[in-house]
Amino acid sequence: MSFQLDQFLPYQLSVAAAEISRRFAARYAAEAGISIPEWRVLAHLGHSGAVSVRDITQRVHLDKSVVSRAASRLQEVGYVAKSDHGEDRRLIVLQLTPQGEDLMRRLSAVADKFQDELRALLGKDAAAFENGLARLLAGADG
Repeated sequence: MSFQLDQFLPYQLSVAAAEISRRFAARYAAEAGISIPEWRVLAHLGHSGAVSVRDITQRVHLDKSVVSRAASRLQEVGYVAKSDHGEDRRLIVLQLTPQGEDLMRRLSAVADKFQDELRALLGKDAAAFENGLARLLAGADG
C-alpha cells in the first residue's frame, strides 16, 4: 500500500496544530499559570466582552463542562466575574475583571510575539500559508 500517514495533509495539520498549541501553552503557563481552556476563555472574553458560557463553548470549540471548569478557576483567582443573564436565567454570563483585563494585556503581548515568531519561521511563505489556512477554515464553516 502506498498511503503514508506522515505525508497525509490532515495528519500533518493535526500534528502541527498540537505542537504549536503545546509551545504557546508553555509560554502563557509560564506567564500566568493558566491552562489551554483558561487561555481560550480569557482570550474570547478579552475580544468579545461579557458573554454566556454557551457562547464561549461554541466559539472556542470546547465542551461546556471544560469551559465551565475553566471559568470557575478563573473566577477563583479573580480574573473573571460571573453573573446571571438578564433575559435567560439558565445562562451564566462571564466577563473579565480589571485584574483579568490586565492579565489579557500581558498575554496579548506574549501571543503577538509568538505569532511573529511563527510568521518569521514561515518566512516568505507566511502570507500564502495564512491565506490557505483561511480558505480551509472558511470551508469548515460551510
